[in-house]
Amino acid sequence: MKLRSLDLQERFDFLTPRHELHATSNSGPRALEDEGFPFEKISQVAELESWRKEINRPIYHIHKWWAQRLGTVFRAISIGALTPAGTDVMDLFYRPARFRGSVVFDPFMGSGTTLGEAAKLGARTVGCDINPVAYFLVRTALSLHDRSKILAEFLSIERDVSATIRSWYRTCLPDRQAAEVLYFFWVKIVACPCCRHEVDLRSTRVFAHHSYPKRHPEARAICPKCDGICVVGYDDEQTQCGVCGHEFNPHSGPADGRKATCPTCLHAFPIAQTIRKTNRPPEHKLYAKLVLLGDGSKVYASATDDDRMLYESASRELATRVNPYPVVAIEPGHNTNQALNYNYRYWHEMFNDRQLLCLSILSDRIGAIEDPDLRNLFTCLLSGTLEFNNMFASYKGEGTGAVRHMFAHHILKPERVPLEANLWGTSKSSGSFLTMFKNRIRRALDYADDPFELRPRVHAGKGRSEKVFGLSESLGFNVADNYAEFASGKRMYLSCSDSSATDLPDRSVDAILTDPPFFDNVHYSQLADFFHVWQRHILGNDGLRRDRTTRSPSEVQNADVAQFTERLGAVWSEAHRILKDDGVLAFTYHHSRADGWRALLQALMTASFGITAAHPVKAEMTVALPKYQAREPIDLDIIVVCRKKFRLPRAEPHGNLWGVVLSCAASQMERLRATGRSLGRGDVRVIVMAQMLRQLSAFRDIDTALALLEASDSGIDTTITALHGNAGKTGRS
Repeated sequence: MKLRSLDLQERFDFLTPRHELHATSNSGPRALEDEGFPFEKISQVAELESWRKEINRPIYHIHKWWAQRLGTVFRAISIGALTPAGTDVMDLFYRPARFRGSVVFDPFMGSGTTLGEAAKLGARTVGCDINPVAYFLVRTALSLHDRSKILAEFLSIERDVSATIRSWYRTCLPDRQAAEVLYFFWVKIVACPCCRHEVDLRSTRVFAHHSYPKRHPEARAICPKCDGICVVGYDDEQTQCGVCGHEFNPHSGPADGRKATCPTCLHAFPIAQTIRKTNRPPEHKLYAKLVLLGDGSKVYASATDDDRMLYESASRELATRVNPYPVVAIEPGHNTNQALNYNYRYWHEMFNDRQLLCLSILSDRIGAIEDPDLRNLFTCLLSGTLEFNNMFASYKGEGTGAVRHMFAHHILKPERVPLEANLWGTSKSSGSFLTMFKNRIRRALDYADDPFELRPRVHAGKGRSEKVFGLSESLGFNVADNYAEFASGKRMYLSCSDSSATDLPDRSVDAILTDPPFFDNVHYSQLADFFHVWQRHILGNDGLRRDRTTRSPSEVQNADVAQFTERLGAVWSEAHRILKDDGVLAFTYHHSRADGWRALLQALMTASFGITAAHPVKAEMTVALPKYQAREPIDLDIIVVCRKKFRLPRAEPHGNLWGVVLSCAASQMERLRATGRSLGRGDVRVIVMAQMLRQLSAFRDIDTALALLEASDSGIDTTITALHGNAGKTGRS
């Protein structure tokens, strides 16, 4: 007997208990388009994930990438995009739902969040990114791995090189006790333009304190007279050196913002300008170390002549090695100009000689691995340690991961008091090859074998979370290299290419889910080159690594808004071609500038998409440094849901545009406030702008929509001010 084909709603109702769902022709709305889509509940779960993303979604954090979105959000988006309207998304979130046969495409795959979350739900996935570093890390993370081979290879690497690398981090304490150094503390120095005396470029003499100084006020300061280490209170305004008796203010240093004052002649001078005149990167002075004792305790100590002699020995050893590191020039750009301004002309100049020596030893050993999959994985691991082992990294202090990585500001900002970590590391290290293997690679492998979701719980009146296992399929795939392999049955296809020109057939994708780049923010390729040159150094300069840079004239991200709009529109046009007529395009987005929203609207309408829903949801880490420093920090993304324009009812301008926008925005804000979430002005802006774009995108004429958007500028600001005033009356920070 031949069974009739079930539509999406019938398949959803029929299958229990695993909820095996299959893509099918269904022109009806999806759960992601419901006004009641539970974005506030999703945000509560996402909040739990955001505080420790590398622990709660370790598979996407084996290597640095920028603007990594929350897996919780994309699990919910995937469920909502592949189920019919009326589905209880939060109920299905905590059930083993499977979307067999559904194809999900991410044209900006970044760290692979979309692909991993859709694959956990049983979908077939296609990911594309123009940047080879992104492609490399996603392929490494989501490929099928043999755990026993990985562990055996790590132990082999450890036997071969760990002792040699650790020997460069040995020291002797005053009692002649031998010990291992966890971290060396350095400070940038420059000659005073007036008297030529050496000036430390530190703004404070305090170099080590606890991350929670009010609870743990003891800190360490360096004496300006003898370089002795003084134990001080974090709030002390005056102290006396226990070595030489000199009195000083521990919170005062020669550097103050962009200027420094010479302690010898009191001449004040501009720092960057003075360094530029030297025509070389700034020099550094070693002044302290944090030592690991045999009993596991740690002690701060002053740097000694023996420490400096050991470093000079490392410099001489480095000079004897053949092709020890990549020699590649840094190209000018928004995110590289600050480093160039300090005379850093080559990527290797961001490391000191000991770091380059140890990286060279480790790189040579990894490059000799015969198995290409293992060689790629350990190259990815070494590449990931680079952000913590360079002279742009700094000390966060006790009570947390000790090393503040070089991209904390999302730019290549020269660090005036850099921290040099022990590259191989110890059980007490942060950001080392050893700890990154344990905390990133092994944790990611554990998660891939048995993924979990977080569920909010209240215990003793306090919010907690629990891990819920058994909901998802394991991760690890034999990845297809082209569409033909994918069509033959492989579940995942990854491509390093331009997403505006894919090899996917027309109308072959059920849902396109992604997170597009901003045009004026972090330029990923400029920063990714830092990793790319080392990956290329180890793995060779063929294939995807032919070029010395990951920058491409075809990448969407561009400081010019017109070019950004054109290139984003080209990707959306390709999305329109490959998306099934009943499929949805959904992505997360936020922007603080009007032209960022205008570009998005123009790109979508040019590609013949209209917005059917827009939901606010928790975005990335709450305490991210760039967000903390922003004038109007944004803690929300907008889930923008789109359909092909010909599937939507015709809309024309009408007089109640503002009424609809205000009503939707106020309702969404109230739902967020009801869960205790406070909304900053930046958050209100993204909610209002998204609802405005939703209404305007329904118009057939692009010029009319853009003109209305431009004419609404003053009204938008007035509305944001009014809504923000109401939203700020309740809620939590």
